[in-house]
Order: sequence, then structure tokens, then C-alpha cells
Amino acid sequence: MTEHRRIPVPRRPQQGLSLFERAESLFGDQGFVPAPVPGNLAPPVNRMAPSRSQPVKRLPTAPDDEPFRFPPMAPRAPLPEASLQADPVADPAVQPVTDHGHLTTPPQTAPVVFDAVALPDHRYPVDRGLLAHHGLIDPEGPVTGLMEEFRIVKRQLLKAARADSTGRSRRILVTSPLPNEGKTFCAINLALAMAAERDCEVVLVDADVAKPSILSMLGLPKGLGLMDALANPSIRVEDCVIGTDIDGLHVLPAGNQTNADSEYLAAAETAGILDRLTLGARGRVLVFDSPPTLAASPAADLANLVGQAVVVTRADQTGQSALEDALTLLSNCPDIKLLLNDAHFSPSGRRFGGYYGYGG
Repeated sequence: MTEHRRIPVPRRPQQGLSLFERAESLFGDQGFVPAPVPGNLAPPVNRMAPSRSQPVKRLPTAPDDEPFRFPPMAPRAPLPEASLQADPVADPAVQPVTDHGHLTTPPQTAPVVFDAVALPDHRYPVDRGLLAHHGLIDPEGPVTGLMEEFRIVKRQLLKAARADSTGRSRRILVTSPLPNEGKTFCAINLALAMAAERDCEVVLVDADVAKPSILSMLGLPKGLGLMDALANPSIRVEDCVIGTDIDGLHVLPAGNQTNADSEYLAAAETAGILDRLTLGARGRVLVFDSPPTLAASPAADLANLVGQAVVVTRADQTGQSALEDALTLLSNCPDIKLLLNDAHFSPSGRRFGGYYGYGG
């Protein structure tokens, strides 16, 4: 084994010593010694202590054999009656108004109440020959499979419309992802089927400003329409509605063509104009025939104003990606339904219309 011994460190001059070695040479082996404290220093002053002029209150002492107990607390005085009431919840939409530096509560504005807007009494005849030519429902004709199909469609829409107290669900948008999928055909048939209800009044709105076709398909005269009422505040929208000889059916034309139809529909005043037609009359339903969703923007603008949307898809023609894109653009509408058009096969064998031909 090797022997381990402390290796002596040679003594070096003062300037070459380490800090510890210098301290040891100054203070020795006892380490650092604190400096002496003078005995005539004044006691520290406690600025938080009470002054000597005021008597110091001391807590009562208790004998050593029993624990100390605080004196009993005095009963709390009852709160005023006004403070027991809950504070009113502040409406974030209502901002305080300053009056010479003082906050004042602004007057509460009452909600706008619309009276039932009467539609024009004059009625124009609907060309029944055009209805048959375009394959539309004949209101006075026999019950057909087409009528039965739209009876089922309208029942779901009217159920949601009557359950909505706001009136927004009584505005129904009919559109399709792409052109030539039958959205105008379905919009007119849906309006005809709803007009047959005993307690329903339908206004068929031609919102396809670029290519309006409802007036020509029904044989009705041209006149002022939706775009004219939106562009000119002096024109009342109810004066643009055309009455028909079909009970319960009215038509609101598209009006004069404009390149700013999307801007007019997105304006803040548009909702109020449509409210004039729906909020005053609980039995009135608006059916909008809009342009295809992926071909023009008005359909997406109308989705912000309606409560229900019917997206018409054509069997063996509408693609899945087109349908998904259309539903994305219409996502502001709270209730979207799909309608399959031009389907010739039913897995269940459903065939409407023939049952009413049996006697007996």
C-alpha cells in the first residue's frame, strides 16, 4: 500500500497567498470576529407601535390551566332590505351614457312590433297550361305522386316553422349546389303544396336575380320586385307582391336586374324588410328560389336571413364534393334539409299517387 501524507505547502510571499491564506494570517485560526458594538446605541424605533401617549390595549390573559378564549362576537345587524335583492344583470349591448361626468342609464328601447302587413287584393291568373308544360302540381287536378311527395316535404318544413316563435323558420331557402338540378321546380311545387294548407299563406320569392324564371313559368306579369324594394326605401316590399288566383299563393318577383344583388341582400336593412312580411302574420311563409350555391353568392347571403334551407340534389348527377361545398357555404342557416330530385328507384317500393284512383 502507498502511504498518503499531507504534502506541505511551501510558504509563499504575502502577495502570492490566496484569499483564505490571507484571512488566516490576519485573524488566526479562530476565523472572523465581528466588530465590537457600542453600548450607548438607542433602541430601534417601531413605527407601527402605538405612541406612548395612548394606552396600549392588551388581550385578557387566562389562567395557565385553561385555554384562552376570545370574547363572544356581537350579533351582526340585519342587512337592509334593498341589499338582499339581486343586482340586475348588465346587458353587454347597453353601454352607459355620460352626462357631464355622471353615468346615466340609457332608456330601454322597446322591440319593434310589426303589424300584419296586408298583401294586395288584386289577383292575377296562373296559366294552368304552363303548370302542366313544366310538370308542376295542378292545384285543382287529381292527387298525383308528385303532390304526395311534396306533401311529405312541406309537412316537415311547416312543423319546424310553427314551432319557432321568432318567425325566422317561416323563411325557407330552396337552392341547389349546381345549375340544372331542379331547384326552381322544387321551389314552385313546394309553394303550391303549402298554399293548399287551410291556415297558411305563401309568398314565393324569386331571389334568382341573374336568371329569374318564376313569372314566366307561372304566366304572371312583370313588375317591381325584391331588388327594387331593397334599393329604394320609398318602395314598400308588400306593394311588390303579386296575388294569384290560387288561394294562399302570392309571388314576389326578383325585380330589376342589378349587379349588386349580393350587396343588397347582405345589407343590414334587408332583415327588417323581410320581417315586415313574416313577423306580423304568423301563418305566412316565405319560400325563396335562390341561385345555385356554387354558381352565385346570393344563396350564401340568404342563408343568414332564413331559418330553414332545402338543398336540392339531382339523382345520378350531384357529386359528393359539390354537395359538401354547398353545405359549407350555407352553414349559417340553423336547419338544412336535403331533397333528392329526379329519383326513379325506391328501395322500399314506395309509389305515391295511384291509391287515390281506386273507387269504393
